[in-house]
Amino acid sequence: MTPLPAKTLPATPCYLNGDFSTLQDAKISVLDRGFIFGDGVYEVVPAYGGKLFRFAQHMARLERNLAELRIANPLTPDAWRAIALKLIADQPQSTCAKPENDGQLIYIQITRGVALRDHAMLNGLTPTVFMMVNPMNLPSEQQRSDGVACVTADDFRWKKAHIKSTSLLGAVFARQISVDAGALETVMFRDDYLSEAAASNVWLVKDGKVSGPPRDHLVLEGIRYGLIEEICRAAGIDFALRRISRAEVLAADELLLSSATKEILPITRLDGQPVGSGRPGPIYARLHAGYQQAKKETCA
Repeated sequence: MTPLPAKTLPATPCYLNGDFSTLQDAKISVLDRGFIFGDGVYEVVPAYGGKLFRFAQHMARLERNLAELRIANPLTPDAWRAIALKLIADQPQSTCAKPENDGQLIYIQITRGVALRDHAMLNGLTPTVFMMVNPMNLPSEQQRSDGVACVTADDFRWKKAHIKSTSLLGAVFARQISVDAGALETVMFRDDYLSEAAASNVWLVKDGKVSGPPRDHLVLEGIRYGLIEEICRAAGIDFALRRISRAEVLAADELLLSSATKEILPITRLDGQPVGSGRPGPIYARLHAGYQQAKKETCA
C-alpha cells in the first residue's frame, strides 16, 4: 500500500467529537493521549449492503474494552449506530443483492482525551471520539480456492492482548514478519501454545473438530469466536476452546484464519510446509458457506 502525504488524504467523510467532517479536515490535539500514549481502544464493524454485521457483539466488546481502560462509553449503542449509518450513507452504495461484493469497515476509535503528558490515568477528561468508513478488501477468489501461506513466530507482545488497544506496535512488528517472508499472516505461539496471528484469530481442525485458543488475556476475542461457534453448532461440527500446542498446529488437518476482513480463510502452507493436504479442506468449505449465509441474513 502506497503511503499518502497528509495533503493528499481523500475527502472521505468521518466523524470527530460530535462533528461530521472529512479525513482532510479532521484534526486532534498533539496532546491527545491516543497520540502520546496510544491510550485508547478501537473497534472495526463490518457492513454489507449498508447493513451493520453483528453490531450488538461489536458494541459489547467495545464496552468491555472501555471498562478495562476506565473510560466511560461516551455514546449509547443507538448513537453509535446512527453515526455509522450516516457515514455509510455518505459513501457510494450498491444494493444487498450481492452483499459479499459490497463490504465496508466502520472504524471506531476512542481515546482518553487531551491532557498534559502524564502516565497516570487522569480523571475528568473528555474522550476523543473518531469514526470513519473504508471499503472492505475481501480475500480474492484465488486465496479462497488455493489457501494462503503463513509463517510462525513467538508471541512477544504484552499480556493484555484481550484489550483491543490502539497501542498496536506489537502487532505491527508481528505483521512485518510475514510481509518480509512474503506470507499473509504471522501465526504466534506463547510458551509453545497457539495464541493468535498479528491481525487474526487462528483455528485448528483435526479429525473434523474445530478448536481455538481459550478466551483469556492472551488473545483478542474476535467477533468471529461467537459466529464460528454458532456455525459449527448449526452444522453439527464439534467445537472447543482450549490450549493448543505448537505440535498440534504443525500436525493439523486444516488451519484457518478469521477476522473482519478475512472472514474465514484457509492456511495451506505454514513456514513453507503444507498444512494437511496442502489444499483448503472440507471444514473450511462448510464454515465459509455458513459465514456467507450469515451475511445474506444480515442483508435480508
